Amino acid sequence: MYSDPILRVEGLRTHFYTFAGVVKAVDGVGLYVNSGETLGLVGESGSGKTVTAQSIMRIVPTPGKIVEGTIEFKGKDLLGLTEAEMRQIRGKEIAYVPQDPTTTLDPVYTVGDQLTEVIMKHQHVSKRYALNKATELLRSVEIADPQIRINQYPHELSGGTKQRVAIARALSCEPSLILADEPTTALDVTIQAQILDLLKALKEKFNIAMVLITHDMGIVADTCDRVTVFYAGQVCETGTAEQVFEKPKHPYTEALLSSVPSLALRKQKLSVIPGNVPNLIQPPSGCRFHPRCSYAKQICVDKDPELESIGDGRFVHCHRWKELELKSAVAS
Repeated sequence: MYSDPILRVEGLRTHFYTFAGVVKAVDGVGLYVNSGETLGLVGESGSGKTVTAQSIMRIVPTPGKIVEGTIEFKGKDLLGLTEAEMRQIRGKEIAYVPQDPTTTLDPVYTVGDQLTEVIMKHQHVSKRYALNKATELLRSVEIADPQIRINQYPHELSGGTKQRVAIARALSCEPSLILADEPTTALDVTIQAQILDLLKALKEKFNIAMVLITHDMGIVADTCDRVTVFYAGQVCETGTAEQVFEKPKHPYTEALLSSVPSLALRKQKLSVIPGNVPNLIQPPSGCRFHPRCSYAKQICVDKDPELESIGDGRFVHCHRWKELELKSAVAS
């Protein structure tokens, strides 16, 4: 169905050097994305999803630093590039859709100015051509009256329209890969559905690979081809969405699935995951999920499991995956 991976990340470690200690925000993460597919990165807040995306783009904020690993895009090691070389890829071949567009759209420039700047920087075209293309981009993301919106400032737009502008900006240079960081978090439910439908339609129309960061398993089920589950800076499990939902292999994945509300079980009390996400300055010994895991044994406390290949393109980070019969999304 897909060609070779367009993006491959192996052994990625990104740490933040704070006065309190070293925060191991991303600690040995590996993942891949095939051309034309959508990979969902799912997990609780603080699990390392956003920092992984920032590492891929090489925009990790201070005091963060990528300390180890490889990030290959189209066979090219991004960590070996100069900043000037990386700027030719960032925004042009790999685009980023932020969680809150209000923080990334400049309030003193019009929508047209911000879109044409990106287009002219990477494509070396005239201002007139860039402005026409920007207007077409707004139309492609289903913004009404694009000729009017192109001259407006961000504060004149609704939250949903701002997010559409952010998507248009990401598409402006026809990228091969889009990193979408919880693109519907700040929006109401109706607009969320519209934005997700738009992203799916644009991905299929332009055959773009996408990494969709979310904490919502429902969004993963509806949008993603494959899913990688994060916990405390590490990968718990990866596989197709169907595999992970029907036969989860990691207890954390089971816990996430069981905490999703269901109309069929609306009178049943929602499951919760006991405890809290661990402190990544001093993470737990062994498997980082063991303090919250009902299946944990002594080996889970003593030894960190390997991220093991279990066939059919699946990987699991658990000592006991062979002996556990975990509940599926349907059973949950």
